[in-house]
Amino acid sequence: MRRRLLTGVLGGTLAVAVTAGCGIPDRSEVQIEQRGPAAETNLSLGRGTEPPTREAAGSDAEAFVRNFLAAAAGEPDRAYERVKRFITTTDRAGLQEKQGSEVALSVVRLTDDPVIEPDVDSMKVTITVQQVGLLRANGLLAPPLTTESRYEFRLVSAGPAGEDEAGFYVSSPPNVLLLSDDALRRYYQSKSIYFWSSDRSRLVPDQRYLSSVVPAERRVSEVVRWLTAGPSDWLRVGVSGLPDRTEMINNATGSDGRWEVNLDMPGVDEQRLEQLSTQLAWSLPELDGTLEIKILNQSRKVVDLGEQRRLNQLYEIDPNTRRYCVYEGAIHSLAVANEPAGLVPVAAEVNRDIVTAGLRRAGEEVLAALVVTGEDGRQRLAVGRGRSVVESLLRSSTTHAAIGRPAWIGTDGGRPAGLVVADGSLYRFDDQASMRQVPLGLPGRVSAVAAALDGQRVALVVDGALYVAAINWEAGVPAVGPARRLVTSLTNVTAVEWWAENRLLVAGAVGRPSIYDVSVDGALETPLREDTGSQVNHLAAYPTTQLSPLAGSFMYEANGVAYRLNPFERINRDQVQDVTPPPAGARPGDPTAPIFLY
Repeated sequence: MRRRLLTGVLGGTLAVAVTAGCGIPDRSEVQIEQRGPAAETNLSLGRGTEPPTREAAGSDAEAFVRNFLAAAAGEPDRAYERVKRFITTTDRAGLQEKQGSEVALSVVRLTDDPVIEPDVDSMKVTITVQQVGLLRANGLLAPPLTTESRYEFRLVSAGPAGEDEAGFYVSSPPNVLLLSDDALRRYYQSKSIYFWSSDRSRLVPDQRYLSSVVPAERRVSEVVRWLTAGPSDWLRVGVSGLPDRTEMINNATGSDGRWEVNLDMPGVDEQRLEQLSTQLAWSLPELDGTLEIKILNQSRKVVDLGEQRRLNQLYEIDPNTRRYCVYEGAIHSLAVANEPAGLVPVAAEVNRDIVTAGLRRAGEEVLAALVVTGEDGRQRLAVGRGRSVVESLLRSSTTHAAIGRPAWIGTDGGRPAGLVVADGSLYRFDDQASMRQVPLGLPGRVSAVAAALDGQRVALVVDGALYVAAINWEAGVPAVGPARRLVTSLTNVTAVEWWAENRLLVAGAVGRPSIYDVSVDGALETPLREDTGSQVNHLAAYPTTQLSPLAGSFMYEANGVAYRLNPFERINRDQVQDVTPPPAGARPGDPTAPIFLY
């Protein structure tokens, strides 16, 4: 992506709401349609609604169980009250209630339908789950604290015999507040709040969840409290929080497009106020009008929120995004549907022996990180940069048996840098093709790496599991912080790519090889292709706003064959530009390693 540092700010907001076609492999006659990344400022399907009441399911026991797993949804201080309404009077006393910031919901993903077995005077319910995370009162989804995979409880009739419509109560309930991932999706909004990077040069998003019933006038207060409390643990190494002991004085107030926030913020100066203004403007994207920032009751700054966002754009989108692939060892442009073919960004003299590539625009330049193979079959990283075409390449001094697709992480100002996986280890590289191994502190082999557009976050695949980590740029050299493992339905993960601000494109298996859309904390997932036919070893996505004709598009490679979505189709040799036709009778090769240049 072409990214330019504007007024000292570069962050990552992507709110993509587009429809992409999705298909089933050639051997199937079924074709399904899926969506691209939903708008990340509001994933709620039940905005402004409370979860179902105890009585809502009537005599449908399975519906009652699913409603029980949604009962805790909403504002944290009333979570126990809502759950108690589903539980028998005698069992309520055994529920160990927590207060305030200690309230936490165990978010679980059902791995099978609930098993409901009739008994003498009740029904036994067994649910098998995957522990997704712990939803805290501050909207943060922390890693799960338990590995419990099964819960059992009982249903008893809420009325006398024969009055089935009276519904049920839960007896012998779990000793934790459970919330299904479906309820998280329905009754919460996924929101991004922003922290400055460790070198204070750009904004970095941090995902939180806000109950959809929180009234608009209180949302400003909630967001400010989240900011004062600091970032997620896994992100902390790569960002700077507000000054220590920063607190909000009373609640934020506002009406008629004018908001007021009063803070105790030690050591604040004009520069920090300006940066805080930008943080708030992007953390409250749904608000327009003015925001007055007070420090200890004294007015210090009045900000036009819309103007602040306009002057501090997070991304500059290049309208000339193009698709490419590797064909017979060289990068070629792709012409698909009504999309025009692009200029090949690598000069013919060096466009050979290529296995895969990472391409990125940086201002007026093109950055190319190529994996090339030698006569001995060993692979080497080659790096170059140019105004519109890379004319020459510098090659790394070491060779490897296998190198994965390189990912650029630093393209704005200073010296470009990237990350790449080679022979099971993670390396960083610069524009001189110098490679240095990056310690991760994780056992196992690294097989893939992908970088977020903000350049501060990466996704990794280690021993078939999915991780995210933050990057610290404070010393001028990228250091990857402690990694957080994400819990998903996918096993044996083989490839990952960022395709929205807080969304990942992940290839793995759910019985069959599949591609899922997964949130950056692993909580929300959507199948995009539920059977790719064979293992996916390469993903390429174009994550951008709906202003682009390619929004929500992605391509992938499986078993040496490339495919694209939006709509789904196999990428054929006929779509590869500027290639010499094969001799008569010869089978043409297949395009591989699809790439977006943006």
